[in-house]
Amino acid sequence: MNKNTEQADDELLLIESWLTFLSVNRGHAVSTINKYRGYLKQLQRYLVEKHDNTRLLQARQSMLEDFTGLFLHKKGVAPKSRHVVVAACKGFFQWLVDQELAVSNPSHSLQYPNVGRKLPKQLGLSNAERLLMQPDIDTFKGVRDAAMLSLLIGCGMRVSGLVNLNQEDLFWFDYKGQQRLAVLVTEKGGHERELTIPHEAMLLLQAYLGHEELKDIDRTLPDGSQVLFVSTRNRRVPLHEYRGEYRRLTTKSVWSMMQGYGIAAGLPEELCHPHAIRHMLGAEMMEEDASTLQVQAVFGHADPKTSEIYARIARGKLTEVIDKANPLRKINTPVSPLVKEMKKRGAL
Repeated sequence: MNKNTEQADDELLLIESWLTFLSVNRGHAVSTINKYRGYLKQLQRYLVEKHDNTRLLQARQSMLEDFTGLFLHKKGVAPKSRHVVVAACKGFFQWLVDQELAVSNPSHSLQYPNVGRKLPKQLGLSNAERLLMQPDIDTFKGVRDAAMLSLLIGCGMRVSGLVNLNQEDLFWFDYKGQQRLAVLVTEKGGHERELTIPHEAMLLLQAYLGHEELKDIDRTLPDGSQVLFVSTRNRRVPLHEYRGEYRRLTTKSVWSMMQGYGIAAGLPEELCHPHAIRHMLGAEMMEEDASTLQVQAVFGHADPKTSEIYARIARGKLTEVIDKANPLRKINTPVSPLVKEMKKRGAL
């Protein structure tokens, strides 16, 4: 093994050490870790090929500026992706300094590319109503789909968080003398947050959980917990194995479900995706004068440095925000008459 090969292997070990640090200590998502790994390896090759076998620890600011700028631009890498490259360089070289493996950080003054921010498309209340009224709640599949859509609309969770839910993630808490249902959601990077479930979504979810067809489905996991939202068909799994984790719906299935109902409702194609639902809840919360911290706490956008601030936001205040701003309260749903009647009786 020659010296250059040994140096390259040592650099790869450093990269993996940093990525392990991000995964274990910062909770970065696997997808982010993989992107950082790929770009740093590409930087390693760039320094060797374009700068006479320069090693990572010898990189200068001018080299990093060329790599993250003109070099990747000529290769067709969009500014948004180059933003991730700069983040990887800044994080890696700063970690080397923190570990006393390098004297200075050549990426310290590296500039992020200018990424124009597009205004997110939101579903809108009338379209949300049309979408939610599509499932046939007289069927098991329909009440399941209505429950999922209502959680997406009323809680703003990501599809990944929705499909990863187990029944044990649901819990009751006392709010102003009444029992309210909430859910513990785990999403990007393994971060957890509690979300209060709006009344309409709660009733649809209870209808789903109490459905006779669900009782006949084996959705129990090895640890005794139960998959919350189950699939009704999976041709890739033998019938005798179609239980437990294999019963869990996939994110692709939820996307397809939403697109199908969206098309049936006559919605524009660009609105037939879960992000449009999340953006709608965010817009409604801002319309109802929710604070930025409250929006971030509900949506799970909290930076690790500010997670303690969000943790201090009272559950009761977030419940008030959800009850006031959630779109389900402002549209007709399959259970709206029941919610109104229960509120009159003081049951909600």
